[in-house]
Amino acid sequence: MNKFSHINNKNQPKMVDVSEKNITKRVAIAKASMFLGREVISHFQNEELVTKKGPVFQTAIVAGIQAVKKTSEIIPMCHPLLINGVDVNIDIIDDEHIEVLCKVTIEGKTGVEMEALTGASATCLTIYDMCKSISQQMVIKEVKLVEKTGGKSDIKNQ
Repeated sequence: MNKFSHINNKNQPKMVDVSEKNITKRVAIAKASMFLGREVISHFQNEELVTKKGPVFQTAIVAGIQAVKKTSEIIPMCHPLLINGVDVNIDIIDDEHIEVLCKVTIEGKTGVEMEALTGASATCLTIYDMCKSISQQMVIKEVKLVEKTGGKSDIKNQ
């Protein structure tokens, strides 16, 4: 059975010491799916909705990028990282749903899974905030890691 890496030998929380790890290229991709509903999606033109708060998807993408960069400030055991790149994409899947993909790249000693998950989540939360005046029936359905490369192991989920 694997031990939790963020617990010391006295069963207390700790930040993992990555000083002995090698610097490698690491990539993580997280996906979030969100129900917006027909009422919200019907307001979109050319895959964007401009509200009094601004363009929804463009603003949400910027929020996702900011969230990636701030992950260590809100997730206690995450290391502050020098992020190489963030790419957030939002696609309208059908007349009720969207999908967010957040890809984070780094050359470092620790992975960026939490950063990708945080970026995808913040993107959806921003969309909710910007569209809640139209409908409060929106649901962030699932946020999950779909791919991780670099470090000890590679992961590819569906």
